[in-house]
Amino acid sequence: MTTKPPTQPLIRPCTLVYLMLVTLTIVTWATARMGLSGLSLSLVVLGIALFKGHLLADWFMGLRFITGWWRWVIAVWLLLPGGLIALGFVLSYRG
Repeated sequence: MTTKPPTQPLIRPCTLVYLMLVTLTIVTWATARMGLSGLSLSLVVLGIALFKGHLLADWFMGLRFITGWWRWVIAVWLLLPGGLIALGFVLSYRG
């Protein structure tokens, strides 16, 4: 009896994450090149940067397998500075 070897995906998941990171970087670069500005766009670009940080931590630092305390440390490490930067953007546009 012959067994069929498991099929490999066409593109590995880490390669897809890498391509997503490159695409998001190009999007933020193009946004700056076009001279777009405004509070909404600033918050979107900040959100993209935080999402990229999350992808880096999960896939390239290997933290997607970590549970418990370290998972919270990484989340707070991303969200606290990101939230403070967002607050700074919002407060600067208000007045």
